Amino acid sequence: MDQLIIKDLELFAYHGVNQEEKNMGQKFILEAIIDLDLSSAGENDQIDSALNYAKLCHELQHTFTDYKHDLIERAATVLCDYILTHYAQVKKVDITLKKPWAPIHLPLDYPAVRLVRAWHKAYIALGSNMGDKGQNIKKALDYMNKAPHTQLVRSSSLIVTAPVGYTDQDNFLNGVCEIKTTLSPTKLMDFLLDIENTLGRTRTLHWGPRTIDLDVLYYDDCITDDPHITLPHPRMAERKFVLEPLNEIAPYAIHPLLKKRTFELIKDTDIV
Repeated sequence: MDQLIIKDLELFAYHGVNQEEKNMGQKFILEAIIDLDLSSAGENDQIDSALNYAKLCHELQHTFTDYKHDLIERAATVLCDYILTHYAQVKKVDITLKKPWAPIHLPLDYPAVRLVRAWHKAYIALGSNMGDKGQNIKKALDYMNKAPHTQLVRSSSLIVTAPVGYTDQDNFLNGVCEIKTTLSPTKLMDFLLDIENTLGRTRTLHWGPRTIDLDVLYYDDCITDDPHITLPHPRMAERKFVLEPLNEIAPYAIHPLLKKRTFELIKDTDIV
């Protein structure tokens, strides 16, 4: 991956825990290493094909000075988020933010924080069998797409499926979407649970009826044993109502444990 580097950009802002820092301000030094594809700019020599680093520097200055933050961790996070969400061609950003005038009263060059943030690919299964099922799923997709840290890439058509486990309930409407997100797996799960709560899901019966059900199938190629978010989803390869819509939008996606593509998983005869 190519990189654009902005080194030692000096910024003056009013960040700091101490009130004096917020009143008087101080100097900060920023370094940004930005991963993106620069091949088109190198081939056609056109500014429209490049990331305009002069424009970006001024934007970072404005973003950095718009608010007063207590911590440089927060100030650096805001800069990372700005680059990723305003420049679609950026895949990853590595920011080092130095605070050379920090009131430490000891001999040192500077304290600094370094943050690395990137877009991650995830596939989300969606299901609903209460109320206006299609509208519930549409609202969930809208919530994902409107979040600053998550963008909807594509979504499958919706299929009607019979309930599994507890069968004394209405049929489900199911689909799968692909998103890109800057959230970690744990925070992505928290975000999806917030959407479920917002749309009125209650958890009174295991595998019972629900206004919306959102499950993370894949997150990049991650394999985890975290009970909060187990990756890949432990039962996805057994569920036709997951594999069919996934196969529509990602037939060549590889299950990181089973080492099979979606169209290969869906050939299994023992799935429901």
